Parts: sequence; C-alpha cells; structure tokens
Amino acid sequence: MKIKKGDEVVVIAGKDKGATGKVLRVDVRAERVVVEGVNIMTKNIKADAQRAGKESGRVQVEAPLHVSNVALVEDGKPVRAGFRINEDGSKVRISRRSGKEI
Repeated sequence: MKIKKGDEVVVIAGKDKGATGKVLRVDVRAERVVVEGVNIMTKNIKADAQRAGKESGRVQVEAPLHVSNVALVEDGKPVRAGFRINEDGSKVRISRRSGKEI
C-alpha cells in the first residue's frame, strides 16, 4: 500500500470529496485508511462495567475509507505515488507528478 500513517491525503470520491486530513490508521488487509476529520459517524456508547467512569451517550468517530478513495497531497493537489530504488538499495516513495520523494 502506498499510503502510510501520518501522510497528508485528500478524499477524491464519496460524500467528503475534496476534504483533506492526516492518516490516523491504516488497515492493510482490508485496504482501508482512517483520515482525521473525514467520514464522521455517530456511535452510541453504552455504559458498562468495562468502561468504568465513562458515561453512555453518542460519540462522533472517524470511519474507515477505502484506500482508492484517497490520494496523497502535494502542493494542495492530489498526486499518484510510485516507488524508486536508490543506488544504495533503499526503496523510497516518489510523486508521479514531480518525481520528488514523499
């Protein structure tokens, strides 16, 4: 997967199209990412013994997005990512738009 935790991404499809944010979590198996402040869902939380001291109620959380619906951001524009092998054998991600390292 070419998107990692901490990357700045823009949503390119769905109800939050155009929104940008930082990647909080990446689920490689399900090919999903959680982006800060995007795809907000309301969860009903129940008070129980395991959540001692916590109240029940409604909580807003970020739901995962499929990785195909987000793109890396470079200069405010979405870019595709690629890989390049350096002379020393290290593998780095590059921007397909400019060729710079991400």
